[in-house]
Amino acid sequence: MTTFILDTLAYSETLRAGGFSEQQAATQARALAEILDRQMATKAEVAEHENNLQHAIEVLRLELKRDLAETNTRIAETKADLTRWVIGVGFLQTTIIIGVLLKVAKLV
Repeated sequence: MTTFILDTLAYSETLRAGGFSEQQAATQARALAEILDRQMATKAEVAEHENNLQHAIEVLRLELKRDLAETNTRIAETKADLTRWVIGVGFLQTTIIIGVLLKVAKLV
């Protein structure tokens, strides 16, 4: 991934000062340097991941925008259907009321 500069000599000396043997300190310093080398990301790698994430976010934004447009279209269609039904039921109700009133008027 990247080369992380670690002063292994200073790290080893610190370990020896803390009670490690020379061999233990050297092994620990090498192991830490290898771990850091494998785990650290370069600026280029971070930038690449950032670009990938920005691209994924843009794709999701466009999909969301498309889905929202479809939803708005469906809402408009549903509203038009509902309006037609309400008007139709209103005319039917008015017709029934007029019919009932005419029937009642003939009976009275």
